[in-house]
Amino acid sequence: MPMKFEFTFSKSHRPAGGSAVLLQVAGAKEPAGAAVVDPEGVLPRAVKIGKFTGKALAALDVVAPHGSPADRIILLGLGDAAALTSHDWLKAGGAAAAKLRSAEKATIFIDAPGVDVTGKAAADFVLGMEMNAYVFDSYKTRKSDDESKTAQKVVKVTIVTGMVIAAKKAFATVQAVGEGVFLARDLVNEPANVLGPVEFAARAKELEKLGVEVETLTEREMKKLGMGALLGVAQGSSRPPRLVAMQWKGGKAKDKPIAFIGKGVVFDTGGISIKPASGMEEMKGDMGGAAAVTGLMHVLAARKASVNAVGIIGLVENMPDGSAQRPGDIVTSMSGQTIEVINTDAEGRLVLCDALWYCNDRFKPKAMIDLATLTGAIMVALSNHYAGLFANDDRLAEQLLKAGTTTHERLWRMPLGKEYDKMIDSKFADMKNTGGRHGGSVTAAQFLKRFVKETPWAHLDIAGTAMGSPTHEINQSWGSGFGVRLLDELVRANYES
Repeated sequence: MPMKFEFTFSKSHRPAGGSAVLLQVAGAKEPAGAAVVDPEGVLPRAVKIGKFTGKALAALDVVAPHGSPADRIILLGLGDAAALTSHDWLKAGGAAAAKLRSAEKATIFIDAPGVDVTGKAAADFVLGMEMNAYVFDSYKTRKSDDESKTAQKVVKVTIVTGMVIAAKKAFATVQAVGEGVFLARDLVNEPANVLGPVEFAARAKELEKLGVEVETLTEREMKKLGMGALLGVAQGSSRPPRLVAMQWKGGKAKDKPIAFIGKGVVFDTGGISIKPASGMEEMKGDMGGAAAVTGLMHVLAARKASVNAVGIIGLVENMPDGSAQRPGDIVTSMSGQTIEVINTDAEGRLVLCDALWYCNDRFKPKAMIDLATLTGAIMVALSNHYAGLFANDDRLAEQLLKAGTTTHERLWRMPLGKEYDKMIDSKFADMKNTGGRHGGSVTAAQFLKRFVKETPWAHLDIAGTAMGSPTHEINQSWGSGFGVRLLDELVRANYES
């Protein structure tokens, strides 16, 4: 990371140089900390001239303010005090971080007048700063002049709040969330020549340090289990597949786990049904679902969540060599159901169907949620602002929709129905792996539904949100880590004892 923050929390602080960030809600006459950093009354005139009103994320920058102990004062708007949410605090933190690119130290006065600032709000603000600062530049050996000035520097930040103890406690929890998001981002951003199925499994294995039980199935073990669908995708690659099962046992021993399943295609050429060359390099991110599940398991373990959770990731590479699966091939899934492969680029559902069946059969979860960069069709429907939600259980769907609203990792529920089953019926097998162009994301979900039995299940198609989604205050990265905060909120709000 070119910029790293080192935070301390204090009830009061008088800056000696550096930047001072003052927060102000709309309509407030004076921002927090004004009496400390503006003894000469420079700010009221600057506010009037700059027409600063406290609008959300609006900023006013005053350099070398007369008589101030700070070298620079940044006014940052919070907007309507009554409407502030956790996500608003995250965005405000991200906006503050963007203003501190050239800073060496900073003092941030969190307790804005007119706002009941909790320890959680202060912690969210700090997390927003860290999320904005994330950069994946591990493979850059030469940097621009601007980059070299900020490379790996540490900005010391003092957070001034009357809720010091509560803020510190809340930050310990949200920091675990940040770590999980960054892990997911790192995995998506890694090039495929570095992160293959074996290497990804090794990264998941590192979660054992946090108390996660991790088991890795090799190709040989998957053959014994009859995972013909998953193995069919992998057979064209020289890199062997892996299936990783992660267990966090933070709940009562008798409680059934909640399960999360991730598609982990470390690179997707499309196989014999090869993709166009333009943009194919982005298919290194076709394991965004597995990345999110791995990041989530990190969060649950790091914050010692009181829940039993299972994370399953199917890791393969889809390549078109002489051993590759062909259109027209018929494979037998672990469930015993047969699948005619119409298009080898509809491979994610072949990986997931065996992973879902394995998870359900072995762990008997109370609910299953899978995440996958599954279809371009979902991007046609929703662009890259929402992920598609498909579910066989209304209660689970509502829980996910609510969690998405809270975290702003938003979902839009899409239909399932018997009409779509007809589109994937095959003349030669129990089903085919694609129903054609129309309703492509729906028929993909309908395919997966055949492998979950009666277990409450939801499928999140994150093709438009896991990678290449719009940048904003809390994400400047190509790999977004989408799903980690969403699912942590789901667990926190509905499944922890």
